[in-house]
Amino acid sequence: MSAVGPAPDGGAAVEVSDLHKHYGRTHALRGLDLTVQAGTVCAVLGPNGAGKTTAVRVLSTLTAPDTGRVRVAGFDVVDQPEQVRRNIGLAGQHAAVDEGLTGRENLWMFARLHHLGDRAARRRADELLARFDLLAAADKLVGTYSGGMRRRLDLLASLIVAPPVLFLDEPTVGLDPRSRQQMWGHVVDLVSAGTTVLLTTQYLEEADHLADHVVVVDHGRAIASGTPDALKASIGTRVEVVVSRRDALAGAAAVLAALTGAEPVIDSDERTVRVTTSADGFTLPLVVRELDAAGVVIEDVALRRPTLDEVFLRLTDREPAPAVA
Repeated sequence: MSAVGPAPDGGAAVEVSDLHKHYGRTHALRGLDLTVQAGTVCAVLGPNGAGKTTAVRVLSTLTAPDTGRVRVAGFDVVDQPEQVRRNIGLAGQHAAVDEGLTGRENLWMFARLHHLGDRAARRRADELLARFDLLAAADKLVGTYSGGMRRRLDLLASLIVAPPVLFLDEPTVGLDPRSRQQMWGHVVDLVSAGTTVLLTTQYLEEADHLADHVVVVDHGRAIASGTPDALKASIGTRVEVVVSRRDALAGAAAVLAALTGAEPVIDSDERTVRVTTSADGFTLPLVVRELDAAGVVIEDVALRRPTLDEVFLRLTDREPAPAVA
């Protein structure tokens, strides 16, 4: 489907400013600010209850905001909801397919709702069923599908056409690794063709792989944002030193503390000293030279970039909720 409104050419496809949403006494969104540039992937990370799904519901006009300004594809979600709906696709956490129809019939129906002709609708349905390994089950009732198969079919329904803006709320929960990779590939193809994607996810490697920009949400507001590399760089580089003898751990820790100004963590069982630093000019040769000068004999030393998991833990001070396999 082509955009029917002002296409954001290189500008913001999604603009959220000071968004608030209450459910009774629960303050789900507390002044959320969010901008997604057109033709990019923005991943929204956050623990359960952070407000991610509520934000998607507001952006897709399923829930009205209490206060704040929200524009999608150039349209206001409160004043111009119909225009917003014509310019978006949505795959939520719960399947929207009809269990009383076959997989092929479901996709044909969605294609017809998007105004594709009968022949084009059938062709598109078969193309997607084949791409996501559902062709063999295409003529079976969805009520007989496994949970993972239903999830794949629900995702396919949101991909019948390439909307200007696509919202994916934890799109790969319940998918096996192969299906997850297929989904990633399809998202990349959509963005290459001009679609803007906002996805929420608890698979942090998914955000690292797909996202041009990451926003971390907690307690209903954005607490950090940036490219995956920038967010990882913001918490510094981790240095790990493995010493040859446990009695060298204290000496190694003293060297790393002097170099970084941070407090190292000692693991005596693994004979390892770890420290995270953001110091400029910190290099592996420098560490090796200083350890050697202090007479510390080492078995291994490494500088490791932090992962998005570590960024998440540092920013939210809690562990990410376990994803459903």
